[in-house]
Amino acid sequence: MDIVLEVFDTFVFDRLYANAFPTLSTGKLEGGMQSAATSTFSSMRELPTAYHSPTQLWTLEPTKYAFMSAWPRDNIWRQTFTLYLITWLFGLVVYFIFASLSYLFIFDHATFTHPKYLKNQVRLEIKQTNVALPIMAIFTVPFFVGEVRGYAKLYDAPAEAPFWLYNILQFPFFITFTDFFIYWIHRGLHHPRVYKTLHKPHHKWIMPTPYASHAFHPLDGFAQSIPYHIFPFIFPLNKVAYIILFAFINIWTVFIHDGEYVANSSIINGAACHTMHHLYFNYNYGQFTTLWDRFGGSYRKPNEELFRRESKMSKQEWERQCKEMETVQREVEGDDDRNYGDEVRRLQKKVL
Repeated sequence: MDIVLEVFDTFVFDRLYANAFPTLSTGKLEGGMQSAATSTFSSMRELPTAYHSPTQLWTLEPTKYAFMSAWPRDNIWRQTFTLYLITWLFGLVVYFIFASLSYLFIFDHATFTHPKYLKNQVRLEIKQTNVALPIMAIFTVPFFVGEVRGYAKLYDAPAEAPFWLYNILQFPFFITFTDFFIYWIHRGLHHPRVYKTLHKPHHKWIMPTPYASHAFHPLDGFAQSIPYHIFPFIFPLNKVAYIILFAFINIWTVFIHDGEYVANSSIINGAACHTMHHLYFNYNYGQFTTLWDRFGGSYRKPNEELFRRESKMSKQEWERQCKEMETVQREVEGDDDRNYGDEVRRLQKKVL
């Protein structure tokens, strides 16, 4: 996260902090800028020390604002607050961009007429996400601060890897490690003692849209993200690979909620597998693969009808889904308190 933090500091936060918390010696610093063009403050000091870029890939020349705040870049409280804003607000931007693209160009809008599609569902999904993300960010930021301050095993140059091939192997290693632990965390969230409090808010969406991807209870969303955050504290991980993987995770989370069943794979836990999870609750807990569901006895192969549009959107298939879903839902949750709404039924009759 130090690379991300440097980019945001250079283009956004240096100027904001310089205006909000100006140093008492701003004038002196401005006069000495030419001789200290590549310098910055150590925490809470007046005079700049050598500034080192967090990566060898590029160097961002700090502007004058980097030297004009009483909260310099390496102040832990500034780093904490800045990383919180990045995690929350930038995370929200990424969510809206990719969920909206998926919603507009991939998601099948005929899903609106499914009997289990909720009244005002997209609005409710977005509302839940807006509640969850700022709270999830509070729990996430300590991990990012630890990374920025050098406690993780993140490395910059490929030559710094344990061995050269590790630069490639780190990607499947990260996916396998996180997929294993998310499987067990996710399965644990279905335990009756915690399900209704923590995980049911995400299962409110029987037929999710891409906007459901981050519509969690905050503690649920954070719990399932823990493996991503602890990995670089246990194993080496390239800094750029780390950013790529986090972008991939967020995009993948959107795509498995888009209802477009492209991957009819026995290995990949794609949208079809995850739809089975939302419909029938107790299957397909994995995030990326079906491997741990197979070992854990919780794998359910998606119905073949899901991969043919004429059958996946048929009244017969929907009736079969609803009948089984209602049986499982009563066992897991008891009475169904969801509001499906008269509008959905009206659209269903119109289309079917």
